[in-house]
Amino acid sequence: MVNPSGAMTTISIRVTGKVQGVYYRQFCKEMALELGIKGTVNNEVDGSVRLIATGNPDQLDKLISLCKKGPPRARVEEVQWTECELRSYDDFTILR
Repeated sequence: MVNPSGAMTTISIRVTGKVQGVYYRQFCKEMALELGIKGTVNNEVDGSVRLIATGNPDQLDKLISLCKKGPPRARVEEVQWTECELRSYDDFTILR
């Protein structure tokens, strides 16, 4: 569970498996916007996907659960997340 205090929190999420070339970043963006989360998502050179997400603990817990499923063509092997310094974003964007 993310920071149970209820305060806005920023987490870094790393997703491994077959997560590039399967619309995973677009899926993350759509889910984040639906949940009211702001941040970024990008492909990493090692084949993983990295999200930086700011929201309340309930929103972030839901996002982590959705990341574990991914879009239909993805095969998620592992989702790791860590809390990081609070960051402020205007939107949720895909970094290229």
